[in-house]
Amino acid sequence: MTFSRLLSRSVYYSRAGSRSAFTSTRTDHTHPNWLSVALAFGTSAFLWALLFKQHSTDVHEYRVRNGLQ
Repeated sequence: MTFSRLLSRSVYYSRAGSRSAFTSTRTDHTHPNWLSVALAFGTSAFLWALLFKQHSTDVHEYRVRNGLQ
């Protein structure tokens, strides 16, 4: 069996099983789910706030330990 024949069979089999099992319908981008959008942005803002707070705490502790303050 030649390489091109093997390749053509693999393309045929990959196309036959290419339907995703996780998406049943296409997402409608004209009507976004605002709850999910708000939750995503809110979580991101919360994590950034925690990061800045932890950084300022770490900088303060560094200055106290090294006698810079």
